[in-house]
Amino acid sequence: MPDIQIRALQSSPDTCAMLSEMLVEAVANGGSVSFMHPLPLQEAKAFWRDSLGSADRGERIVLGAFDGAELIGTVTLLLKLSQNQPHRAEIAKMLTRLSHRHRGVATALLREAERAAIKHGRWLLVLDTAEDEGAAGLYERVGFKLAGLIPDYAFKPYGGLTGTLIYWKRLQAGVPV
Repeated sequence: MPDIQIRALQSSPDTCAMLSEMLVEAVANGGSVSFMHPLPLQEAKAFWRDSLGSADRGERIVLGAFDGAELIGTVTLLLKLSQNQPHRAEIAKMLTRLSHRHRGVATALLREAERAAIKHGRWLLVLDTAEDEGAAGLYERVGFKLAGLIPDYAFKPYGGLTGTLIYWKRLQAGVPV
């Protein structure tokens, strides 16, 4: 794994630009992350401006992994959920630059997201990933449990449907079941 630094990202034009380029790269390479190919850079920027604004309001945490000054990965921890779910958070937008995949970046981001969740009183995490070419193996290696599959859930970036796998993870022992 490269010597990476992980930190919560703040809203800025530079941060938004780096995240947007990473999102466009992910979609162009088949990443099923809610967008279709080709993803215009302006659309990616609008998404990240909204996401970083939400982070500035404390509704989510956007983490970034850096190799020097280069942003090489990100994950979002969604905190603002329904009133009856103050104990859980959702993992979203897990992205790693193609140049840094399979080097432990995503695992490090997930571990930091878990620490942030606990710090914010969240002890149950949920996430979803595409059945086709998703990150199921990664999530299972770090302890997420498969809840089930929803067939034909979303379109892949280049078209055609894929199912979605729903995962969960309890972060602390001794919490209510």
